Amino acid sequence: MDYRRLGNTTLEVSEIGMGCEGFVDKNEKQIAGLVDLMEREGVNYLDLYTPNPQVRSGLGKALRGRRERFLLQAHLCTIWKNGQYERRTRNIQEVKAGFEDLLLRLETDHVEIGMVHYVDTMEDWQAVSEGVVMEYARDLRERGVIQCIGLSSHNPVVALEAVKSGLIQVLMFSVNPCYDLQPASENCEELWDEKNYQGQLLNMDADRQELYETCSRLGVGITVMKAFGGGDLLNEQLSPAGKSLTPCQCIHYALTRPAVATVLSGARTEQELQESLAYVTASEEDRDFAKAFAGFPRMSWKGHCMYCGHCAPCPKEIDVAAVTKFLNLSKAQGSVPETVREHYQLLAHKADECVECGACEKRCPFEVAVIENMRQAREVFGTGR
Repeated sequence: MDYRRLGNTTLEVSEIGMGCEGFVDKNEKQIAGLVDLMEREGVNYLDLYTPNPQVRSGLGKALRGRRERFLLQAHLCTIWKNGQYERRTRNIQEVKAGFEDLLLRLETDHVEIGMVHYVDTMEDWQAVSEGVVMEYARDLRERGVIQCIGLSSHNPVVALEAVKSGLIQVLMFSVNPCYDLQPASENCEELWDEKNYQGQLLNMDADRQELYETCSRLGVGITVMKAFGGGDLLNEQLSPAGKSLTPCQCIHYALTRPAVATVLSGARTEQELQESLAYVTASEEDRDFAKAFAGFPRMSWKGHCMYCGHCAPCPKEIDVAAVTKFLNLSKAQGSVPETVREHYQLLAHKADECVECGACEKRCPFEVAVIENMRQAREVFGTGR
């Protein structure tokens, strides 16, 4: 298992994490089996959005004696009413009671990430950020009950406002190649509505691109939900793209987006979790999503760098994808952030070494103007010598 730093936090998280869907409707033995598998395979990041008391109690027992081996992303504002999960609440008494129940059932006195649950409208973000929910989250952080404040969202415009506010350190966001083509919406169901995939779709939505690049620039780590589109992307009949992808391809796509630290598997069985874990030892060919994307009948990323690495190898050993990523980060900012400049300077070979041979452009599945990007990088970053 490989691990990544979660934004500007001190947390090192496994590239493959675990969502909590798989623990629902499981008995204590089955829950413990999933946790055992996670521990054996080095999965150390676990999302806990559900307020289901059976899941919370079962996980609490499964984590006994090994709580310190896992990083918990637990949600504020989720409650259990009348025997079922209610999507969210902003009633502070319910928020506090739900979180206190979570700590009690998990048999712990803290969680690493306190995730404000499901903020998809600007009105809701304003209410959360300016009100008692954020006040409560900040108090929990000050008391060491949570280490970091996070937020979950499906709306890139709302998420961007949260990231820019400086109030959150972690963003849980839905990332996959189909959703990334869709414009922002306050209704997350638009992301999987078939009618939104009937026409020709071209390139990543600009708001989503800006969100990823801003998270990278500001050091807000992204934890990925819905990397498989609820499983639809793995099924050719259900996939909005009209063709299926493999778990490895979906995971690799998400992990190559700026600021992404971990992809949360929604595995419901140990077998499904193993299918996600196969990414760890998968070959570059098995991870490669670019050729599959090029064959999607109604979707195109023409001219847009996907950081897929097909431009390699460069005869001058330039990491073209990395240079392009740093260039895009600078373009999004309108200037060169100091951290981006520092990372660029650490590259062994830089854009000014490009001899414009064109080998990279011939290999690019998305017809990216690589030579022009290298010229722009020379202008933006200088010679770097």
